[in-house]
Amino acid sequence: MATIGFIGLGIMGAHMARNLLKGDHTLIVSGKHSVPEDLRSRTTVVASSTAVAQAADIVIAMVPDTPDVADVLFGEEGVAQGLAAGKLFIDMSSISPIETQAFAKRVEALGADYLDAPVSGGEVGARDATLTIMVGGKEAAFERARPLFALMGKNITHVGDSGAGQTCKVANQIIVALTIEAVGEALLFASKAGADPARVREALMGGFASSRILEVHGERMIKRTFDPGFRIELHQKDLNLALEGARKLGIALPNTAGAQQLFNACAANGGKAWDHSAMVRALELMADHTIA
Repeated sequence: MATIGFIGLGIMGAHMARNLLKGDHTLIVSGKHSVPEDLRSRTTVVASSTAVAQAADIVIAMVPDTPDVADVLFGEEGVAQGLAAGKLFIDMSSISPIETQAFAKRVEALGADYLDAPVSGGEVGARDATLTIMVGGKEAAFERARPLFALMGKNITHVGDSGAGQTCKVANQIIVALTIEAVGEALLFASKAGADPARVREALMGGFASSRILEVHGERMIKRTFDPGFRIELHQKDLNLALEGARKLGIALPNTAGAQQLFNACAANGGKAWDHSAMVRALELMADHTIA
């Protein structure tokens, strides 16, 4: 058993924290941030992120974006002020690989270890402890954290050095966005042509086109259940990381750019907080047809 600090108890983080508690670990959380009532009664609530780091052996952060991680670590009463030799900071957010490398150097200068360990699987994966976890950092730190990862996910891979986990997550988000677009286009085509999209989806689930996104997000498109899940604004952030990285690498990601434009169209129509499966709404607007 370990004493674990957890910062970022949102849609994903709260489920992840609950799964850590199933391993009989002690959880320390900051009262400076929102704490769900069921977790408040099962954790130790302290005054700040610094206090979390002082009380915990391992600190996990699950927050929305790069500036949020910077603030958690190095802001006023941040985690870094409570880190010391032998402690481990794990960032499970999805953020910039380049900034991750800089954060890791600053944390390691304090004598602590740093892992970037972004996840894929959405709210369902977080709830069911079936997340895919992509890890960057030192091998020894990864082995130390592996039992904790096993409580939160199923597919756990040490990808490489610091930043490699975040690079893998950006690649994941490219594939997810383009697959959502493909599923949306296919179901829109079927519906506009007069076929029942629910039956089309059922048929495709038995063939080579089958995918987890067709299964989960295809159903959301048909049933119009666009409560997040994973918000469009967060996927926009991830694709921005992909496109910024592509510019620096001197490569073209034309379909990624197109998917980002569809997300932008949704956001422009009030949808930044919709689930990312609602990308299909941008396609529907262009077709003047709603999947039924």
